[in-house]
Amino acid sequence: MEKEVKLMKGNEAIAEAVIRAGADGYFGYPITPQSEVIEYLMAEQPWERTGMVVLQAESEVAAINMVYGGAACGKRVMTSSSSPGISLKQEGLTYIAGAELPCLVMNCVRGGPGLGTIQPAQSDYFQTTKGGGHGDYRLIVLAPASVQEMSDFAELGFDLAFKYRNPVMILTDGIIGQMMEKVELKPQKARKTQEEIIKECPWATVGKPTTRERNIITSLDLVAANQEKFNIKLQAKYKEIQEKEVRYEAIKCDDADYILVAYGCSARLCMKAIDLLRANGIKVGLIRPITLFPFPSKILFELANRVKGFLAVELSAGQMVEDVELAVKNKVIVKHFGRMGGMIPSPEEIVEALEQKIIGGK
Repeated sequence: MEKEVKLMKGNEAIAEAVIRAGADGYFGYPITPQSEVIEYLMAEQPWERTGMVVLQAESEVAAINMVYGGAACGKRVMTSSSSPGISLKQEGLTYIAGAELPCLVMNCVRGGPGLGTIQPAQSDYFQTTKGGGHGDYRLIVLAPASVQEMSDFAELGFDLAFKYRNPVMILTDGIIGQMMEKVELKPQKARKTQEEIIKECPWATVGKPTTRERNIITSLDLVAANQEKFNIKLQAKYKEIQEKEVRYEAIKCDDADYILVAYGCSARLCMKAIDLLRANGIKVGLIRPITLFPFPSKILFELANRVKGFLAVELSAGQMVEDVELAVKNKVIVKHFGRMGGMIPSPEEIVEALEQKIIGGK
């Protein structure tokens, strides 16, 4: 079969990939810089192609609760938004995590705090990887660095969500969402039939049962001992995710004296910075976390045994750098370099930051 390749924006690529992943529904609300997701879905009319439902809800709060309902039925459902909109979805996300339901969420991050700016940022890292809403819960977090990964992570996100019955967040940014690259699209997958859902998702609410006890989906348990038992179960699941689902890319780390750590668009900027540094005789590598939770702590700890320092590069005041510090365990110096509010650093600025903060020790 001939491969299907198109030139697409990141937001368009994930929208098309969601259709092809056999999604049952998308519920969203437009907000810059991710509005192309719902615009593309409306233009493509997947209800004609696969029967997929696409609905613009009256608000972000409504959208995430529609996702809750669809996920409770064992359906492959998704929503997307940008930073302030994701903030409004936090209560729904903690309910979904507390009900152990699978769903896919995309955050195309913009500068904050508050309404901030519509320019790219990575300042939602804490919100995304540490829970965001109330309670001891975690999201599985994927961080694409290309339009191709925006496409690929749609199916991967659904697979992980259903494997662990847990919400999955694709944490991207305005650069990856808006940039255009060629993307190889996967073949269309059929949506699950009701019979397949009943077989594969015995926990789902699929109507009045005839052969088993009814399923009740809720995140509420007023008996403290029961709620503690449930929380212990969740923590065991998150530990399993940390053991089995770590993903990262190591670039030119074998001979490196210094390591940059960056995800998303920052990782792409770092790749150019590495070329500039190596041209000057400074051996630098890059660890690009693909999963932000689970975070690739083990490889950073191993590298800390032989490198001289780490520089975390992110479009924030310094958030991921804390996970780098925890991973390295004070073995070597760890510093942060970032721009904020939608400002994008140049590779030359990253070079200067490494030379001053790590090599110069300032």
